[in-house]
Amino acid sequence: MTTTTKEYWTSVVYLEQAIEDWLKRLLLPSLEREIRSDKKRRADEAAIKVFGENMKNLLLTPPITGMVVLGFDPGFRTGCKVAIVDATGKFLHNTVVYPTEPQKDLIGAGKTLVELIKKYNVQLISCGNGTASRESEQFIAKVIKDNKLNVKYLITSEAGASVYSASKLAQDEYPTLDVTVRGAISIAHRVQDPLAELTKIDPKAIGVGQYQHDVDQKLLQEKLDEKVEDTVNAVGVDVNTASYTLLQYIAWLSEKVAKSIVEYRDENGPFETKAQIKKVKGLGPKAYEQAIGFLRIKGGKEPLDMTGIHPEIHKQVYAFIEGELGIKKKNLKLPIEHIEATDKLLQQWSEKYGIGFETMEDVVKELQRPGLDPRENIEAPSFKSDVMDTKDLKIWMELEGIVRNVVDFGAFVDIGLHNDGLVHKSQMANYYVSNPIDVVSVGQKVKVRVLEIDLEREKVSLSMKDPSVQNEPRSQYRRDGSWTRPEQPREERRNVDEETSGIRSNITFS
Repeated sequence: MTTTTKEYWTSVVYLEQAIEDWLKRLLLPSLEREIRSDKKRRADEAAIKVFGENMKNLLLTPPITGMVVLGFDPGFRTGCKVAIVDATGKFLHNTVVYPTEPQKDLIGAGKTLVELIKKYNVQLISCGNGTASRESEQFIAKVIKDNKLNVKYLITSEAGASVYSASKLAQDEYPTLDVTVRGAISIAHRVQDPLAELTKIDPKAIGVGQYQHDVDQKLLQEKLDEKVEDTVNAVGVDVNTASYTLLQYIAWLSEKVAKSIVEYRDENGPFETKAQIKKVKGLGPKAYEQAIGFLRIKGGKEPLDMTGIHPEIHKQVYAFIEGELGIKKKNLKLPIEHIEATDKLLQQWSEKYGIGFETMEDVVKELQRPGLDPRENIEAPSFKSDVMDTKDLKIWMELEGIVRNVVDFGAFVDIGLHNDGLVHKSQMANYYVSNPIDVVSVGQKVKVRVLEIDLEREKVSLSMKDPSVQNEPRSQYRRDGSWTRPEQPREERRNVDEETSGIRSNITFS
């Protein structure tokens, strides 16, 4: 069967039209959706990774223990809320003072603050970094200086405090207190035990990530829960003081079992031994076996219960302590600071007492530092007392601050102003920085220099580079809206411009 030339070309045209329609209507949109979906997935994973690392570093903020703390929640119209907690975190007293606008009762507020500090022997003031924080910091510093008080103070991130203060958990903990007072208590608790306090808040409300509202929310929640769980288990939890929100992150402990532990503790008093935890309703043998190594009991009947040493090897460890260190169980007091433990000795002890080599190594570390905490002693930020406003800054001024957030393009550093300054990743080191997380972490104390000031928008660019090889700051924003170059001799500027123009003249484009 033959076809005419006209029919042939007509069929070719129809075929081309069908192919073009298939390409534009089906294939290309499908490929575009697939590529967009893959790019979105990769971007989500990168953003969630940054969020997770920031969350982990924030949870590992070292606690300040053994101090009576005054939580100071700044504000303007409604005043500054004050809450005092003792060294164990127990709430003692609350009030409101008005040292800021519009009342600005500096004398009355100062008198009240001094009375409270002396009455409750306050040793540390934790001031929130929200609205009116810098005015409040100035007021606190003046009160301490004028009255020669032996009190320290620091600025504490209050991100998520409002979320906690309005939560059901906060209502259960402090049913008779106002929402604003709960926020001040949270600010005080955040310096005493950041891990315990921050686990009461939805990780997404703490705000240490980037694009958190645009990423896959289910994946974000899963990854954040994993990070929190890993951190809590790495640090360990005192079962006699922890809330159920903290206990539920311990391996093999569900929210229901965590609540049962708290209920048993409230009814029967503090746990005296880890074996007593077996009596908690809903805690099976397997869950007990997996979780008990991450729980601690301080001041109990069993000395080893305050460590991370699993109860199943307590017998061998007591034998080791008596046989090798010459200390009987009844005389055992931890920590045992000096234990000579070479690899050869560890291997001998491991074989003699039936404990694995790595486990034996961990046992010795736990005996030297019971309840080994990966968090180190805190070093509080020391802000310049004369830097309270962007106008107080000068180009090249050296400052100390605390990293509040790390993102893909840099880090935000609290230098004592209302807004955090930005250290772009190009200014983090004298070498190429691919990922800011490799250089800084949330909560880290850093030294920075002012690189650029925008007075109109109250934004500051900072640099962490070595001053000996630091490039000149780019510009300074004037109040009239103009930009100026940093101070530089005219002759030096002319030479630099000549060199720059010479370089530009040699650039060619293909």
